[in-house]
Amino acid sequence: MSWTCPHQIKSNFCNLQRIECKPGVGGCVLAKKFNFVEDNITKQQNLCPLCDNNSSIFYQNNKQLYYQCKNCYGIFVPPDQRPNRESELTRYEQHNNNVEDAGYQKFVFPITSSIMRDFPTNSTGLDFGAGTGPVISKILDDNNYSIKQYDPFFHNHPELLNNKYNYIACCEVIEHFYNPNKEFKLLNNLLLPDGKLYCMTDIYNKTINFDKWYYKNDPTHVFIYQQETINWIKDNFSFSKVTIDKRLITWEK
Repeated sequence: MSWTCPHQIKSNFCNLQRIECKPGVGGCVLAKKFNFVEDNITKQQNLCPLCDNNSSIFYQNNKQLYYQCKNCYGIFVPPDQRPNRESELTRYEQHNNNVEDAGYQKFVFPITSSIMRDFPTNSTGLDFGAGTGPVISKILDDNNYSIKQYDPFFHNHPELLNNKYNYIACCEVIEHFYNPNKEFKLLNNLLLPDGKLYCMTDIYNKTINFDKWYYKNDPTHVFIYQQETINWIKDNFSFSKVTIDKRLITWEK
């Protein structure tokens, strides 16, 4: 049975909590109070987690809700729609990341080939978000590079975040950032001068039919990037340059 406010002041909070309305001038006092709280919560849900600016609904179906930031154009899932940690871990454990798989090695080739082109073997590297199958680390190790693995789920070695690196590899990671502002500050801080951050993700543009786009169907893809978003990151996190080559994004310090 629904709980209807007899004073015609709609409040989801009142309805869910089944709080009896209290008459006041112009309607229910409690409903007005809780509507004010709800409005503030909604505003917090709508704030972009990258640049903290306002957003509007970009896409919605019966399972998903995405907002688009009006400033950096990031497309994101609001906090109350994100998977919890247990669901997130379960999804990652389903990934079939066999480091010996030739197809998987070919997939990460844009990152590994760029690192081997740009840096000598005595450079220091970090595989950030290495996952269950750190194929980038395997390929670089096979080529006499020194690279460490960090992942909050599978390689949780926070002491590695106290060091500095010549290069950082982030393959299919940045779309999972719940707090991209915090993460990009960290990634920039981890780089040595002239260091490079190599990221791979699928970048959205207006020619893509978002409703039919496969990339949004993964519930852990909570932040989607557009070219404007990528440029905003360069300008606001002390990167000197950014280049985009299909799925590969390279930020330079």
